[in-house]
Amino acid sequence: MKKSLLLIMAVSFAFFLTLPAQTFTKVAEDAYLVTKMVDKFHFHPRMVNDQFSADVFNKLLQSLDGERIFFTTSDIASLTIYKYKLDDEIKNKHTEFLQLLFSIYQTRLQQARNLINDVCKSPFNFYYPKKFTVAEDTSYPANEAAQRIKMHKIISLALLNSLVKENPEIVDLTLANQIKYVKKNEPQMRSKIKKAFVQSIYRMQNSPGGTQKIVGDEYCKSIALCYDPHTEYLPSAQKESLETELGNNEIGLGFSLQSDKKGNVFIKDIKPGSPAYKSGQVNRGDKIISIQWQGNAALDVAGAGVKEIMEILNAADHGKIILSLKKADGTKTQVSLSKEKIEDDAEENKVKSFLLKGNKTIGYISLPAFYEDWKNEKGVNGCANDVAKEIIKLKKENIEGLILDVRFNSGGAVQEAVELAGIFLDGGPVAQYKSGEGEINALKDINKGTVYDGPLLVLVNGYSASASELFAAALQDYNRAIIVGSPTYGKSTTQVILPLDTAVFFNSDLSKSKADNYIKITIAEIYRITGKSLQGVGVMPDIILPNVEVEKERGNPFSFLGRTVAANKYYIPLPAISFTKLNALAKQEISSSVYFKDLQKYTDLQKGYKTKADVSLQLKDALALQKNSMPNADSTENKNFKVDNHAYDNKRLIQNKTLLEVNQEWRKHIAADAYIKLAYTLISDIIK
Repeated sequence: MKKSLLLIMAVSFAFFLTLPAQTFTKVAEDAYLVTKMVDKFHFHPRMVNDQFSADVFNKLLQSLDGERIFFTTSDIASLTIYKYKLDDEIKNKHTEFLQLLFSIYQTRLQQARNLINDVCKSPFNFYYPKKFTVAEDTSYPANEAAQRIKMHKIISLALLNSLVKENPEIVDLTLANQIKYVKKNEPQMRSKIKKAFVQSIYRMQNSPGGTQKIVGDEYCKSIALCYDPHTEYLPSAQKESLETELGNNEIGLGFSLQSDKKGNVFIKDIKPGSPAYKSGQVNRGDKIISIQWQGNAALDVAGAGVKEIMEILNAADHGKIILSLKKADGTKTQVSLSKEKIEDDAEENKVKSFLLKGNKTIGYISLPAFYEDWKNEKGVNGCANDVAKEIIKLKKENIEGLILDVRFNSGGAVQEAVELAGIFLDGGPVAQYKSGEGEINALKDINKGTVYDGPLLVLVNGYSASASELFAAALQDYNRAIIVGSPTYGKSTTQVILPLDTAVFFNSDLSKSKADNYIKITIAEIYRITGKSLQGVGVMPDIILPNVEVEKERGNPFSFLGRTVAANKYYIPLPAISFTKLNALAKQEISSSVYFKDLQKYTDLQKGYKTKADVSLQLKDALALQKNSMPNADSTENKNFKVDNHAYDNKRLIQNKTLLEVNQEWRKHIAADAYIKLAYTLISDIIK
């Protein structure tokens, strides 16, 4: 039996290896261009040598098989022949490694689908001692038998976690009732988990370009990421998605998704003027059953989550997409859509502002990203301008202080961060940057005067990165604001997106480029105005609040270590702020907060999990972990203030039911957020 299997696989691999070499010719060309573009523009390119080859090899295998479930040890042995030869493959535009990798990967994906169906035929037992060991987790299975065991344990863990999280109250049931609950719900949940796993592989096999495109794209992405964590190879659809995140004008289908407690994904909002809106066939509450690109088989996404469905939609270029939808009344329909540029409503932007009314009236602004209008040559429609508009509306309500929230803001347009700082600073240098040539230049606020000069508090956390850090650091260095939260991410480099074409320059007219793919390249380091680097360090808040520890820049492979340069000679800070009283007040509030007490218990427990350990597959152990789950920051009681809209929004929301519902969710979230509640207490204390 074993000899037959090996013979079949050998024939299979041999067949794929006889495919014409031009199958991956375009990929090999792109891989070569990535290295040439980096050599030309990167501020600190590395040598493409044997060590680079090994790094690309390891990163590529991680991206294709991060759980080490598809490839076997014999597969890795076959591929390892190329571990120190990929530099030569890249330089000479060869495709032998890609051909071999593709043939193995395609066969193993299909094999994994069969294994999943097989292991899910019988009920899972969660009542006897069984573990998913570190050794199993961190190694490739030796053969198909070991692969089956590992697949069984991975699915068992997913199923166990789903059963526990589906009904958190199971923790308080008697053992007999726990067993009864599992027996009743295990078959349905097992079927759902199986479908999700199988469909995930099916989507890789049947997405535009199929497995071959996935292998080619991941190869080029791995090459780029081995220079630094932020140099990226961008297929055209991914480049558009990134520009949508950073720009005020969106290219897309025009709807957002949301999932309910049972994991069902449905359409949440539809943007006026978008392809979905104009079709007249897409409605709030519709469930997406399948996605089909013109000329391809339909992909069943019934078991996929919001993130996965959005990734599938974003992978599409401008061809037609056929969505199969299930309406709220149970009827099914199909609608054909194509991505288009969606013009933003001039009255609606990504910045949200509210009034926090208690003993003091405090303005609150949430800024999710540092976006700009790529097409507007005057540069007046970016986030800095939007924040300024909101501040003017809040000032009409006689606010006594302002909270600007950049938690979870991973950055974006650097110039917008500089201009945003200028809203609160009266002109002058804000930060410094150093290019590959070694020249140090100042990033300046060229506008004299401020939009807001009152008490200011900036909320940050470990996900605040890049432009968010530049902004927070500038206000901290000038003693202009109180920075509150947890240490930020620590990214202090800047990137530019260019067509994958060595003929382009920074001053080229990129609108005329017809490149199929693009590259985002790190071109400079950013420094604080004091000369210190944020790279790998981040911004240390003036008032540190407890939070979970998150992955930071310094933990990424190939990230750069921060250096220092001279302080800008024109930098003159405002008088220093004393934080002694505020720190004491923060500690007092934290000690009396149920949320922060629960958070402390959770973080203490997590410290014990830092070292990778075997994972139990028993119900009793999963329930014990559930008791110590992360507390919800939105569950705190708030008697300090109520959340209101300013007059401008009150007038606008009356006319739009959809916006009104979204607004109510925002107000509910803000009122219950433990960090905003504490920030309100702190800024209220400094108002005279």
